[in-house]
Amino acid sequence: MDDSTLPSTMLFVGQDLTPLAEQTETTYDRIMDINAKGVWLCLKHEIPAMLKNGGGAIVNTSSGMGLVGGARVPIYTASKHAVEGLTKSVALEYALQGIRVNAVSPGLIQTEMLDRSVQTNTELMEYFKTTLPMGRIGTPQEVVNAVLWLCSDASSFVTGQSLTVDGGYTAQ
Repeated sequence: MDDSTLPSTMLFVGQDLTPLAEQTETTYDRIMDINAKGVWLCLKHEIPAMLKNGGGAIVNTSSGMGLVGGARVPIYTASKHAVEGLTKSVALEYALQGIRVNAVSPGLIQTEMLDRSVQTNTELMEYFKTTLPMGRIGTPQEVVNAVLWLCSDASSFVTGQSLTVDGGYTAQ
């Protein structure tokens, strides 16, 4: 199995695995509202509170797909590229005011979203594993650990970055 043989009816990362020309405006609006507008609204309300309190650390949730292209998931990919751009831009705007803004970019992580996408298709799950240099799906705790580090004083000189937790996928 390769990505060209993935079922087009499979819902993955919130959209059908179909070319851009076959995507709907409803799908575009839903994915962009959740992934890009949702992050923007969080930033819009987090920053004033942090400014009042002398600064802080924000970690946005992006995706490995925010760092590369994604055939058959163009809207999701665009929405995560938007998160990357917001993260970098806002980090630059507020760096001198003591607010660090970073992102965590998970790859394939064993979540309910992945379970819904794969359902009981073990062949598909095994295929996904073959796309990862580490040969396995990540765990939610591995993403949590990255977020905790980005929020900690151990990362006090890190802003405007995306910490990728993807088993080496984007290193290929």
